[in-house]
Amino acid sequence: MIQMKLYDQVIEKILAVLGAREGLRLPVGETHWPEVSDRSMILRSDMAYELGGEGLPAIGCTMITADERLVSADGITLLGRDLPRIREDVPYGRIALVRADMAALGEGQALYQAVRALEYTRYHFYPKGFMMRISSTRHRESVRVGKEALAEGLDFTKTGNRMISAFHKNASVKAVHIYYVTLEEQGHDAYKTPGFDYKALADCAGEAEEITRTIDHIMAGGIMDCTSCGLQRICDEVEGLRELHFQK
Repeated sequence: MIQMKLYDQVIEKILAVLGAREGLRLPVGETHWPEVSDRSMILRSDMAYELGGEGLPAIGCTMITADERLVSADGITLLGRDLPRIREDVPYGRIALVRADMAALGEGQALYQAVRALEYTRYHFYPKGFMMRISSTRHRESVRVGKEALAEGLDFTKTGNRMISAFHKNASVKAVHIYYVTLEEQGHDAYKTPGFDYKALADCAGEAEEITRTIDHIMAGGIMDCTSCGLQRICDEVEGLRELHFQK
């Protein structure tokens, strides 16, 4: 199926950005960390800090592939400090690379809905003490981390395994690799290490969103004259989109 490679070029870019810094592989497996209600809140008085607090990078993105070379197995990689070692608001990135059975996801509008359903996994993910704050209009994903949960042992191993389990509730998902980033931004030297390029990470997330919107545009019967379509550049650059267009 042509659409298997829709996001692969962006995934290659994002792996290059992430691979520029050495990451720590965290254990993968069942976790007994509790979940809470979707109505549970962490107030400012109850939080230890915020990942991606106001004014800091706060990036969350899910990208899908069928290529086992890009996502060979479930995994969690951390670039930066783990939750127990953080003492203040820090920049934050969360990238989930999901290998799925594209045939099971379907074609046309079903494919678009399936991609969105996988992205929306983050809206159904409630580990205790880890409250995600998502602004789709501002393209931000920050997290309030609770003091009590930190004292009880909350870390990225627990949240990462919880999120992997949430993705696997979708029968089409074969493997998930989650990358967490809490490094300083470029231009900062507080920890005597080069800063991380969050702008490049955000640009990749933006490219993935453009691809998803273009799938919807094509399948919803949008402008069919390529010369007058504002999304022509995306179709030209991404393998599979023009094929989807002409199939439509």
